[in-house]
Formats: sequence, structure tokens, C-alpha cells
Amino acid sequence: MHHWKQSVTAAAVCAILLGASVAGQPAASAAVSHTPTTGSPLSLVPINSTSPSTTTVPDIAKHARSAVILDAATGKVLYSKDAHEKLPMASITKIMTMLLIVEAIDSGRIKWTDQVKTSEYAASMGGSQIFLEPGETMTVRDMLKGIAVASANDACVAMAEHLDGSEESFVARMNQRAKQLGMDDTHFANCNGLPADNHYSSAHDIAIMSQALLQHPEITQFTSIYSDYLRKGSDHPLWLVNTNKLVRFYDGVDGLKTGFTQEAKYCLSATAKKEGFRVIAVVMGEPKPQVRNAEVTGMLNWAFANYTSKVLYPAGQVIGQAKVVKGVKDKVDAVTATPVGLLTKRGQSSKYQTNVVMDKVKAPVAKGQKVGELQVVYQGRTVSTVPLLAKDTVKRANFIQGFGKTVKKIVTFGAAD
Repeated sequence: MHHWKQSVTAAAVCAILLGASVAGQPAASAAVSHTPTTGSPLSLVPINSTSPSTTTVPDIAKHARSAVILDAATGKVLYSKDAHEKLPMASITKIMTMLLIVEAIDSGRIKWTDQVKTSEYAASMGGSQIFLEPGETMTVRDMLKGIAVASANDACVAMAEHLDGSEESFVARMNQRAKQLGMDDTHFANCNGLPADNHYSSAHDIAIMSQALLQHPEITQFTSIYSDYLRKGSDHPLWLVNTNKLVRFYDGVDGLKTGFTQEAKYCLSATAKKEGFRVIAVVMGEPKPQVRNAEVTGMLNWAFANYTSKVLYPAGQVIGQAKVVKGVKDKVDAVTATPVGLLTKRGQSSKYQTNVVMDKVKAPVAKGQKVGELQVVYQGRTVSTVPLLAKDTVKRANFIQGFGKTVKKIVTFGAAD
């Protein structure tokens, strides 16, 4: 029996009024210049890259224990305050949970329409939830909606069990993924951010995983929802209201995740996009939800007023060809590993140069193997370096193939004009 509908609706209304977020308790060849192209606005490059020039930064997050502003396209930090301090992160944990879910969808492991069954353990989660009952099934799409909009702890566990058999196994993968992303200040103990020992992160690391999540643009279809229903058309529909009030009250905000526990206080990883420029702003340890929202608003305003960013190459763009020694083919197309962007201060010139440095590789060459790099040069210095990867596999030539290629070269060389 569902006797909770009225109380849930009332709680949601209170959350709107209070603005609160309730969680749970080889040698290289010469460089070659290329003309840029446009593409996707997201890129995953080192977060510790420097900004293009010095900007006077006001005390825009004075109440936060830790804060960061990040350009999502270049990975450059625009502002930071104690960005590597390890702190409890509450429901911001769910950014990593959502990342593993969308990666599983994109890889084909699961589908949006797959039915996810709720275990007794998943249904027992406290704090913010969508009130799943043991045995209840819901699609992956609706589970993700519950996580993204309502910060549902029960849906997180249900999805963890669906993907990896147990929350423990899923959390091990969360920590593995964090390590891959370079999140050195982070350790996960659960998948939803409920209070637990040895569960912490930093504003720096939260920005990294937020940037990674935004590599999957479909996620903002969920995180930008302000209010919606689950189980609509059933006898027990559930009204969802986004815990991130900036989705409604700041033009351009379309995510990502709030967090609150008594220990963590009020946390938020927000993202907004204006004129193609996407910014990520993270705060941790804010004393009140209103203060958190006000400071993040100020951080976004400052970033948009002082900087702009544009995409030079999308991910997967063919940049050139790398020479292959002893392969069935002499060359292989080289593509950008990630989108490539350029960050500039407003009012400054946006003229730049891109240099390509190709490696001479030896077969066999695996698809996705690094075969060179793309350098972005701005105002005389290299501001970004992105790996170039082999677009296809190149097998090693056998003796007959190698002999045939040699004969062809000799015949071609000796041919008359």
C-alpha cells in the first residue's frame, strides 16, 4: 500500500519554498598547421591547465569551504578556493552513479527501456527517494529520472544492483572510474552519498566527474527537469521536484546535482551554458541553501562576464594521417581523442594556431592507439595538448604482403614518365 503520496507532495512544496536540497542523511615529424572546425562543446582535458591570463577574482564563494569554476570545453580552472580539500560530498556522489549508468547505456550493456527490479535492500534506503517497493520494476529511463531530479537514494541502489549485482561491486567500479579520471581526492563508500566513513571528495574532483558526465549530453535532458511525474497514469503517481532550484531560476542552468547532509552541509555542482560557453561551478560546505544558490549564481555571473570559450575540433575529427611501418597499410587516419576548445578573456583576440605532431608507428596498430598529438597555440604558447588516436586497426603485413609492397615501390620508381 502507498500511503505516502500526500506527504511526499507536501514535502516537495516545502522544498520549493525553502529552496532546500534534501539528500540523505617512436620519432615525431614536423608540426603542421590546420584550419579549425566547429563541433561539440565538451572536452575532457587536464583540469589543472592555466587560464589564458590573470583576472582579478573577487571573493565570490566566501561562505563555501571549497569551490571551483571550470570551463567545460577546455578543462581550465577559472576560480578555485581550497579546491583539493577532502570533504563529505553527500548526494553529489550521484554524479558518478549517473556517469556509470549513461556509460553502460552508450556501450550497449543496458538499454533505456530495460526493466530494473527493486530489491528489499534498495527499497530500504532512507533520505530522499522515490519510494520504490520490494519487487517493483521501473525502466532505466525512469530510474535515472528519479536520481537526477529527486536525488533518489533507492533508485541509485537499484541501478547499482542491476548493473553489477551488488552495491559493493558497483562502488568498486565507481572508485576505479574515479582513478581513471584522475580524481585523487576522492573515495566512494556507497552509490548515493548517505553518511558513511571513508566517503569524501573535493571541489576539484567533483568538477572532473561533472565534466565527464557532460560528455554525455543526453544527461541534461534529465538534470534540467524542474518538475515531473513518475508512475504517471497509475494509482500512485509521484510528483518530482528538482533539488537544484537554479534549473528554474538561472537562465542557462541545466544541471547537475545538489547534496546535503548534516556533516557535508549544502553542496552543489551546477552547470550553465550561454552562447556556446559551458561553465561548471562547484561549492561544498555552504551553511544554507539560499547562500549556496546565491554564491553559485555569483560564480556563474562572474565567469560569463569575464570569459568566453569556443570549440575548435569535435571528438573523432580526422586531423591527418600517421605513417605505419610494416603494416598492411602505410598510413592510418588520426582523430582527436576529445573535443578541443579555446578559452579566452572577453575582449581579447581569439586568433590561434593548431600544430599537429604525428608519431611514426610500427604495426600492428590498435584502433584507439595514440599516434600523435594536437597542440593549440595561443598568444605564443601552447595552451592545450590533445592526443590523436588511430581511427582503425592496422594489421602487421606478412612476408608476401611486405614483398609485394616492396616490388610495387621498385616498379613505380622505375616507371617512365
